[in-house]
Amino acid sequence: MRILLSNDDGYQAPGLRLLADALADLADVIVVAPDRNRSGASNSLTLDTPLRVEQVESNIYFVNGTPTDCVHVAITGLLDNEPDMLISGINHGANLGDDVLYSGTVAAAMEGRFLKLPAVAVSLVLEHGHHFDTAVTIVKRIVRRMKNDPLPGDTILNINIPDRHADAIQGVEVTRLGFRHRSEPVVPARDPKNRPVYWLGLAGAEQDAGPGTDFHAVANDFVSVTPIKVDLTDHGALEPLDTWMNVLR
Repeated sequence: MRILLSNDDGYQAPGLRLLADALADLADVIVVAPDRNRSGASNSLTLDTPLRVEQVESNIYFVNGTPTDCVHVAITGLLDNEPDMLISGINHGANLGDDVLYSGTVAAAMEGRFLKLPAVAVSLVLEHGHHFDTAVTIVKRIVRRMKNDPLPGDTILNINIPDRHADAIQGVEVTRLGFRHRSEPVVPARDPKNRPVYWLGLAGAEQDAGPGTDFHAVANDFVSVTPIKVDLTDHGALEPLDTWMNVLR
């Protein structure tokens, strides 16, 4: 198996490097990741400037672009052999609920949906960042399972792992995305030339975080595994909208 690793924290991020080392005994691992932290980049592509790729080790490349750029370049021309699977992470922090709309980690996994095996986004829900080893263990178990019994190739899994010792993990739950309250207000400030600038406020607190959600699973020391998809169509609204549009026809 050939596994492509990427992330949004940058190619030097400990979570990415630890995962690459750990998976080396299961697969041929290639890392193609941003040259710096690109958290919050979502699914953005760089369209107005060329991308530069630098090889820093035999199996590690960095790109001066977004996480989506990295995966796109890797699977459409950079690599001689197309990978079988894409894993994005291990992210330094949660990607729960609405976070997936902004997450570069999840976006990288989405860009890997064209490959033969499912794409996986993995995040460690940090408290102190002490237990990347727990996340590595979980990912290795999932990769082994994929090799033995693959899910459909268009599957995207968003996995969030509590920052706990492996013995404290209560199990694995298949979950749905919860959602948050509105973000905190922006914080106004002034730059050195006394011009107004704004810092984005903190993410909102959990609103829909009951049983069955990713928030609830992680809060109770379970690994959350949420299947997500790229199709944003509200299929239930197609027929009512078609009826509503009849007035305009």
